[in-house]
Formats: sequence, structure tokens, C-alpha cells
Amino acid sequence: MYREIDAEKLYNFKIERFIRTALAEDEGDGDHTSLACIPKQAFGKAQLLVKEDGIVAGVELAWSIFMYIDDSLLVNIFINDGGKIKAGDVVLTVEGNARSILLAERLVLNCMQRMSGIATKTNELVMLCEGTDTKVIDTRKTTPNFRALEKWAVLIGGGANHRIGLYDMILIKDNHIDYAGGIRKSIIAARNYIKGKGKKLKIEIEARNLEEVEAIIKVGRVQRIMLDNFDIPTLKKALKLIKHRFETEASGGITEKTIASYAKCGVDFISVGALTHNVKSLDLSLKAID
Repeated sequence: MYREIDAEKLYNFKIERFIRTALAEDEGDGDHTSLACIPKQAFGKAQLLVKEDGIVAGVELAWSIFMYIDDSLLVNIFINDGGKIKAGDVVLTVEGNARSILLAERLVLNCMQRMSGIATKTNELVMLCEGTDTKVIDTRKTTPNFRALEKWAVLIGGGANHRIGLYDMILIKDNHIDYAGGIRKSIIAARNYIKGKGKKLKIEIEARNLEEVEAIIKVGRVQRIMLDNFDIPTLKKALKLIKHRFETEASGGITEKTIASYAKCGVDFISVGALTHNVKSLDLSLKAID
């Protein structure tokens, strides 16, 4: 399921910078509890324990966090990103300087618990679409400064990324259409902008009803049509109008109860904002061991 990715290249995301700023937020002028209680050269060993079934994500990031804090730590990984996990499993062990392990603990867990929750939810929805050609994709409903990790987790869970940000695709939504003066004006303006800037950007445009689908088809010159808040009968009518001339994306309130029905309609993509903005973190812990 999971393929190794270069997060820095894919998301223009600097892992080292993220770790540095996250640690600065947490550590401040020192981890005074550890400084007070733990001898400087104390040795420790800990295991990352699974307390809830799901899909693990953030293992590669966890290794980077440990190495950034103290590259003398020994990290043994038993379950890689994308692996199925169940309560009682041990994902990894870490041993070395006890203060270093304690400094890394919360950042590792905060990242891995959220990423694993996203990967688990994504995988659940992907499995519900099995047997169709529909891809489950994320949205920009992400946590500021944590977007890359959330989108990385979607990939680990077997989903796909929609767009990374505002810069790598043109997505003309309802407000853009209204502010621009209509569908035709917004599409023409987008095409002229791309040509004038010499950029290679795909254009997607949202349709709110069948009349807007017909208007978009008439203008053309886009790559994908987003069918927003369409019920199943209306979606089928829209797909019949489009006739595979454009990529299609269903969005808006699609859940685990309805996603299979939407996928069976033959839509190319289903975007689910809840993958990243309304997901439960997976329960993991880092426990000291002998």
C-alpha cells in the first residue's frame, strides 16, 4: 500500500525546520523536569506501544525526530509506515540517553498519533471503494503548519493528495465564480492567467447543480469538474452529461456510509475533508522498558 516518498520534495516541506520549531515550542529554555530528575548520562530504553488497531503512520518522521535530537540513539523499527497494527504491537524501540528519549517522546507521539489516525481513516474509505476505479483524495482542510504531515498520512493510508496548496492547481470554487462574474468569465480569466504567466497548472471548477455542469461543458477548457453536494441520482445525471470528457470529483458530506455508493457511480475522485479536519488520533504510547 505505502510507497516511500520524499516529503521535502513532494510538499516543499522542510522536516528539519519543522522538528526544530516544534521542539522550540515545547522545550523553551529547557526540559526542566528531566534536567532536575534524570542524570546527564543516564541510559534509557523505551518501546512505542500500540493501544488501538489501525494503520501506522509517521514512523519515518519519528526516526528523523530521534536522530535530530540525538544521533547516538539506537532506533529499531519493527513495523514500517503503512503497516497494519493491533493493540499490543510494538512499532519500534529506542535506546540511549534517557534525557534525549524524554525530549523526543511527546513530539513523536503527537505526530504519529495524528498521522496514524488519518492513515487509518483513509484506509477505511479506500477499502470501501475497492472494486472501483475511484480514488479517495484529501482537501485543504488541514492544520496550519501541519499540512504536509497530514497529506503524507493520507498517502500512507492508500489515498491520494488533491492539491498541496493554492499554488499547484487552479480550483475555481463557488465564491470564485460569483466574484468573477460567472462560469464563463472565471474559466477564460484562468486560462488567460496561465498563458500570461507561462505556468502549467490544471484547472478544476466546481459545479453546484446540473445547469452549471452544462455551462462548464459548453465553455470547456478545464481538466476536472467538481460535483459538490450532489446526491446519487443527480451525480449519475451529471456523469452522463460529462461523458468522460473531463475528470470528475464528487465532494461534500460524503461519509463511510455513502462513499461506496458514490464510487460505484463511476466518478474519478471523491474528496473527503474529514480525512484531515475531523479525524480521531490513534492511541499510541512510548513506555520505558528494562
